[in-house]
Amino acid sequence: SQDLVNWEILTYAIAQPPGSRYEQVQPGCGVWAPSIRFHDNQFWIFFPMPDEGLFVTTAAKAEGPWCEPWLLQAGKGLIDPCPLWDDDGRAYLIFAYAESRCGLKHKLHIRPMSCDEKTLLGPGKIVFDGTVSHPTVEGPKLYKIGEYYYVSAPAGGVAYGWQLVMRSKQIYGPYSEPRVVLQQSGSCVNGPHQGTFVDDVGGNWWFLHFQEYQPYGRICHLQPVRWEDGWPLVGACTEATYPSGIPVLQHQKPQGGGTSCIPQTSDAFEASQLGLQWAFQAKPDPSWYSLEANPHRLRLHAVHCGKPNLAAASHVLVQKTPCSAFLVKTEVQLYAQSSDIETGLAVIGFSTASLLLRYHAGGYQVGLRLGNDLVLATDVPASSVTMVLGFSTGGLCRFGYMQDGTVVWFGPSFRASEGRWIGTRIGIFCSWHGPVPCEGFADFKYFRFETLPSVE
Repeated sequence: SQDLVNWEILTYAIAQPPGSRYEQVQPGCGVWAPSIRFHDNQFWIFFPMPDEGLFVTTAAKAEGPWCEPWLLQAGKGLIDPCPLWDDDGRAYLIFAYAESRCGLKHKLHIRPMSCDEKTLLGPGKIVFDGTVSHPTVEGPKLYKIGEYYYVSAPAGGVAYGWQLVMRSKQIYGPYSEPRVVLQQSGSCVNGPHQGTFVDDVGGNWWFLHFQEYQPYGRICHLQPVRWEDGWPLVGACTEATYPSGIPVLQHQKPQGGGTSCIPQTSDAFEASQLGLQWAFQAKPDPSWYSLEANPHRLRLHAVHCGKPNLAAASHVLVQKTPCSAFLVKTEVQLYAQSSDIETGLAVIGFSTASLLLRYHAGGYQVGLRLGNDLVLATDVPASSVTMVLGFSTGGLCRFGYMQDGTVVWFGPSFRASEGRWIGTRIGIFCSWHGPVPCEGFADFKYFRFETLPSVE
């Protein structure tokens, strides 16, 4: 982004998460909250994996290539790292703790770091304990602005928390009593916290943060920031709310230029590599997908799935939801002669639903699975079907398929749900479920997001 408002996906900084366990789906594990910084003429990303430790990767350009991540500090429960390079050349790292992994919680820790960023040097100091007044403090960011060190951190939990800022003239403190600089306070934005302060090319400051908005996951907000007496005033900060601000929903955007754009979504599968909008539920495995086998098509080979539980399947390609209400269309052709092979379109979270296409009794059927159960099936005349998903505001969904140019809505509506620390995902797949291995594949012609019509 050039203006913090219009964004596009640039690259993947981490091609493969470290560790063989991620060849299988690991809900709630893997990479947690990272920090990105520019220092010494290169970009740095510090990221945690709560079961493994703290890692670092670098690149000369943001678009990469990014180097293979190295382990900065091994340990369970170390999360949300953020570096600071001080004026005297010394380096520090602030991080938090995940109680689920190590039994510690509510604490922020600063440790000295080697100048090559390869190791942490000493015990450092726990600079804040929020147990009493600011529980679940985590996600810290560390800044040096003027003569002060600033720690900014969310507290209170993901759904209904608030944002803190504290400061000190010494890196290890003591830090001032934290100020709550942003909270819901009657606005429609619950839990406005966990993010970073950014200054634009015009010298203005902003706070980029998230809001948990289920079933979509965590959506990004941007708040204006002004400074007064060395403290940030975030969002709409009035005499009634001072020193805390409340989120604003409209504001003049930052300076920086740039054209209107959105992160990539729809895909015609015309490129030689998979689009950056697609994600994997486990480590990427090119053995089960191809953009070369049939040009201008995405081929998914059937992969064994003991139960049709797509939330636990590593062979599903998924995307985030791009907005609150939308329509998905995808045209798929199945090449299989076994009823154990299914391909289709899915909504994946704690609960899953899928519209499937399968070979059956010498012909083809579309079917609806809610969870693992096939609840409805009907014959279709060909092995190629244009599948449709209507996704309404709030997550009410319904599947359908195209017939003679119109949508035939199929089966009952259902409610999408979020996953473990992520929002609901929209996915495509090709699976086989039987006891005997069988071969088959599906070719997807396109995957397209459109405006949602009525799904009644």
